[in-house]
Amino acid sequence: MQTICASVLRRFVSRGRLRVQWPDGSSQDFAGPPGSGPEAALRFTDARAVRRLVLNPMLAVGESYMDGGLEPLGCTIYDVLDVLLTNLMANAAGHPIARLQAALGRARRRLDQFNPAGRARRNVAHHYDLNGRLYSLFLDRDRQYSCAYFPNGNETLEAAQAAKKRHIAAKLVLDRPDLSVLDIGCGWGGMALTLARDYGARVLGITLSVEQLNEARARAEAAGLADRVRFELRDYRAVEERFDRIVSVGMFEHVGVDHFRAFFDTMARCLHPDGVALLHAIGRNEPPGSTNPWLTKYIFPGGYCPALSEVLGASERSGLVLTDIEILRLHYAETLRHWRRRFVANRDTIASLYDERFCRMFEFYLAGSELSFRRENMMVFQVQLAHRQEAVPLTRDYIAAAEAAPRARASSVV
Repeated sequence: MQTICASVLRRFVSRGRLRVQWPDGSSQDFAGPPGSGPEAALRFTDARAVRRLVLNPMLAVGESYMDGGLEPLGCTIYDVLDVLLTNLMANAAGHPIARLQAALGRARRRLDQFNPAGRARRNVAHHYDLNGRLYSLFLDRDRQYSCAYFPNGNETLEAAQAAKKRHIAAKLVLDRPDLSVLDIGCGWGGMALTLARDYGARVLGITLSVEQLNEARARAEAAGLADRVRFELRDYRAVEERFDRIVSVGMFEHVGVDHFRAFFDTMARCLHPDGVALLHAIGRNEPPGSTNPWLTKYIFPGGYCPALSEVLGASERSGLVLTDIEILRLHYAETLRHWRRRFVANRDTIASLYDERFCRMFEFYLAGSELSFRRENMMVFQVQLAHRQEAVPLTRDYIAAAEAAPRARASSVV
C-alpha cells in the first residue's frame, strides 16, 4: 500500500513540497518546481494510516491526525494542510478515489442535509452544546462565532467583531428606536444585545442550543436588557410573529439545501411590508457542491455552505426583493487565524476540559477552515432583502454613515 500511496502523491503534489516519512523510517519527497508553493513534512506512524489515505482520503487525513497515525514533522497541521489544499486546487484529479467520493457526496447531499426540526436540534447540539468554557477560550469577549469584519486588516479580533456588528446593524437600517428585530440563530446573544443596547431595538433571539440559550438569557439579565431582549429555544420554521427587521448571522449554513425555500418563506412571512432583512453566511465561489465528509462527521452534521446560485434562487421564489449583496473574501480567513492562535495558546486548558483527541480534532477544523478561505473558493456573503425596493436608501452611502455614528460614540468614551 505504501507504493500505491507514493504513486498517488507523486501525481498529486505539483506545487510546493511534501516530505513523507513512512512507518519503516524511510522518507520520500514529493514536489513541484522550486518556489511553486508551501512546504511541509509529515510522518505516518503505522501502516493503517497509509492504507486509509489511499482508500478514503477525504476522511483519512483528519482522522489519522486525530488518532496519531499522521504526525506533522517540524511543522504544524496547518502547514501540512496548506500543501494538501494548495495542490487540491491545482490538481483536483490527482486522487481518483477522492474524485469519486466528491461525486458521491454531491449525489447524496440532499439526504445528508435533510434537517427537519428534530434532526436540526440534534445537529446543533453536536457542536454548540459543548462545555461553555471552550468557546470563551478562543472567541472574542462577546463570543461572536462568525466571520469578523476587518476594515483595515490589522484590527484586533475584538475590534473586528465589533465592526462586524456595526456593519450589519447599518444594513438593517435601524433609523428609529423600538424597531422589532428577529435574530435567527442568535448564538450567545451578542448581536441581539448590541442591537438593543446601542440601537434601541426590541429583539427576539432564537436558537436550538440549550447551552447558548442559557448563556444568552444570563447575559441579558446581567446587562439589564431583559426587558428589551428575549431569547427562546425555537426553530425558525415555528416563528409566526411579524418583525420590522430580521437578521441571521452564521446560521444559514445549518439549514440544508432542501430547506432553503422554507427559510426564505419564513423571512417573507415574518417581515413587515416595509421591513428589512440581512442574511450573513458562508458560501462558495463555485457551482453547488457538497460538504467535506470529515467536517460533516465531526464538526457540523447536516451543514452546507451554498453557492449563491442556490441562495438567490430560493430567495427569489419567496417573493423577497434583493436590495444589496456584499462578498467578504479574506475576512473569515483572518478571523480563523485569530481563533486558531488563541486555541493554541489555551490548548492545555482545553485539553483539561476534553482530551488530546478533541484538541487535535479542533485544531484540524480551525486550520482546515482557515485554509479553505485562503486557498479554496470559500467566502462570506451578506444579502439584504426586503418586500419593497424603497425600504432602503437609494445608494449605499447610508451604510458608512450609520457605521460611523456608534464608532464615534465609542471613541469619545475612550
